[in-house]
Amino acid sequence: MATSKPVRRSVSLPAQVAKKVDGIARRRRLSENRVLVELIEEGIEAQQQKERAFFDLAERFRAAKDPEDVKRLGDDMGRFVFGE
Repeated sequence: MATSKPVRRSVSLPAQVAKKVDGIARRRRLSENRVLVELIEEGIEAQQQKERAFFDLAERFRAAKDPEDVKRLGDDMGRFVFGE
């Protein structure tokens, strides 16, 4: 598999976040850059999983016939979109 060329980005982190990244890097003996890359990759994966879960729930909602299931799944979708 061909590797792609890294793209340089500049970001400003809140002081508390930068401190946490530094702590993680020291504990894991990694560069801060590597920690940031891993955290971003994990965040992207988490977002994709959340989207898949939502679309799965929406599909179950559309396919539901039982009124109790429709209400429960509708409530679940509401919590998914708007929180608890």
